[in-house]
Amino acid sequence: MRPREIARTTVQPNETELVLALDPELLWFRGHFAIQPLLPGVAQLDWVMHYAITVLAPGFRFLSIQNVKFQSPLLPGNIVTLVIRWFPEKQILTFSYHRHEGDERHAASSGKIKLCR
Repeated sequence: MRPREIARTTVQPNETELVLALDPELLWFRGHFAIQPLLPGVAQLDWVMHYAITVLAPGFRFLSIQNVKFQSPLLPGNIVTLVIRWFPEKQILTFSYHRHEGDERHAASSGKIKLCR
């Protein structure tokens, strides 16, 4: 189950930005956690890979995570911007999620993923 896509912008040929709504009804929020649901890291990585191989790197697949940082939680009802950059010569994908708070954006997570054919 993926988030509701509000907007998609191709910034450069190898970079895309997506504005996503984290609807409270998303399956990922159920049971993670009862008192304060939050979006699991595995969901964030799943969405990165979905958009990466759909938009930027068709024909590629996940090989490994080179690094990942989860800086602040993504909660039901949040609006987030996902930025994905593809470096085909290195077969490296970078991503970052930014949580919206009014006009401000706050880093939520980021990382690098190695892809292969």
